[in-house]
Amino acid sequence: MDLRSELLKSIWYGFTALDLEKSGKVSKSQLKVLSHNLCTVLSIPHDPVALEEHFRDDDDGPVSSQGYMPYLNKYILDKVVDGSFIKENVDELCWTLTAKKNYQTDKTSSTVLPEKDAFRLWCLFNFLSEDKYPLVMVPDEVEYLLKKTCMAMSIELNCVELEDFFSQDSVQQSGITVWVFLEMMNSGKITKGIDKGVVSMAIEEVYREIVGDVLKEGYLWKKGQLRRNWKERWFTLRPSNLSYYTGEDRRECQGNIVLDGNCCVEVLPDRDGKRCMFCLKTLSKTYEMSASDTKQRQEWTTAIQTAIRLYVEGKTSLHKDLKFKRREQREHREKRQQAKEEELQRLRALQEERERKLAELDLLKEAQKQAHALLEQDELRRRKQHEQLQQALEVQLREAEEARVSMQAEMVLKEEEAEKQRKRIKELEEMQKRLEEALQLEIKARMDEEAFRYAQAGLLAEEEEKMKALMSLQEEQEEYILKTQREKQELKQEMETKSRDLDEAQRQLEEVRANRHRVDQDVVAAQRKLRQASTNVKHWNVQMNRLMRPIGPGEKRPSLGSSFSAFQIPTQRDPGLRLRRRSGSEDQDEESKENVDNRAECDSEKRHSHASNGEMDIP
Repeated sequence: MDLRSELLKSIWYGFTALDLEKSGKVSKSQLKVLSHNLCTVLSIPHDPVALEEHFRDDDDGPVSSQGYMPYLNKYILDKVVDGSFIKENVDELCWTLTAKKNYQTDKTSSTVLPEKDAFRLWCLFNFLSEDKYPLVMVPDEVEYLLKKTCMAMSIELNCVELEDFFSQDSVQQSGITVWVFLEMMNSGKITKGIDKGVVSMAIEEVYREIVGDVLKEGYLWKKGQLRRNWKERWFTLRPSNLSYYTGEDRRECQGNIVLDGNCCVEVLPDRDGKRCMFCLKTLSKTYEMSASDTKQRQEWTTAIQTAIRLYVEGKTSLHKDLKFKRREQREHREKRQQAKEEELQRLRALQEERERKLAELDLLKEAQKQAHALLEQDELRRRKQHEQLQQALEVQLREAEEARVSMQAEMVLKEEEAEKQRKRIKELEEMQKRLEEALQLEIKARMDEEAFRYAQAGLLAEEEEKMKALMSLQEEQEEYILKTQREKQELKQEMETKSRDLDEAQRQLEEVRANRHRVDQDVVAAQRKLRQASTNVKHWNVQMNRLMRPIGPGEKRPSLGSSFSAFQIPTQRDPGLRLRRRSGSEDQDEESKENVDNRAECDSEKRHSHASNGEMDIP
């Protein structure tokens, strides 16, 4: 469980405490206050407008926990630095928020725990709870925490009342919430007859051990490094260091020994009037210490070795490691329990199957006796039938021998016919290859025809454009003829220029027509090739149909004329016919265009003659 998960557990209680209507949503103003307080206790800078900017696209309504989590991760938890803040301050902030709403107790009762003890039990509950929301603690973890507390108070846990509490349906189905746990502690079932001071000291000890990662603490005699005198100090051992103070209140820290993989613990013999001595060796110094008795020395050496082992294994907390191990043990225990139940079910099924098989076996034995009597009767009947069958088989054997001789003669004839069929198949395969070659030639001819058609279409389009240009030139020439007599001279020159352009356009038109004529000849040649390929295909189809019919023995070979008359060629549309029709229509269009051109030329000559007559009339 990392630092983020620990912080999220406490913050979850703070968020749910602000949800007064239990709708799963909290207003933005309350979230601003919560975020500001979290930034303060986590020692990170607070951006007051970050919440508004983050939820700018949302409406003005409250925010759910799922909607608040991205903001919490991005602007708060991602900026948290381990060691820069005190985790207990965060817990106290979230406890203050949630206790006002959920922790309502009778202050006058003698069994109610003080506020500080309730807060420490709340922190212990968060540490030992499952990593699922809403936070609950499984009964095994509750029993573990209560045993640790009773051990610190030097009493035994009353397991009878605890089992009665665990036997409730709500506890078995969903686990124990922190408020149910605190209610149980305030009821006095566990701490009945024990002074509140003893209970508070036990809760503090368990809190410092589990939440504060204190492996062991107590008084030891330590030998100084400079004066070499012995002084009694209060030592506190954590997985990463061993600190010592002047007193049990831990106000004045006199030193801090960093533990790593290079440290080791050794037991020393008694000397200098001190007994139960041991030393802690680091790379730079050796610290000599003396315990009150041999048991204390053994506990301190074992605890220091445990801290060094945790550092070597890369673990930061002993109780986190123990929690994971207990969780794995619970999972293994549940798996074993499930496996046992499955095994019992399987054994029950096997027992039922065995009883069923025994009943079937008795029925089979009875049926076997009846069948044995029937078999004896059937045996006599089969013997008689066997004798009759033997006689019939002898007759059939003689007949089969005669049939075998005749079959051998037929097989010889069949082999000769099969040889003829194999030769014919070879001829058909050769014929198929030739037919495929002819089809390839036909496909190539069709592709050439298509190419020539595309070229002819391009020439026709070009001819149409030239015709349009010629018509526009003729229109421009007519406009120039109608101009006034003052511009006759300029018009004359321009008419000569236009006449030259018209001659040039007519010359280009003749070239286009010649090109089209050549393309038509190419199309005709392609059609000729296509007809030749179609003729070849028809010929090979006739040959194949002639050869596909097997020739029986004593049968005459059919004549070529009969096979050709039986073969029917599927009717196809002739593309060459469509091309010839199109070329005929195009020739008609060209003749109509030539008539229009001739008519236009006649009109222009008339206009020229009228113009010359007009010039002659002018004095």
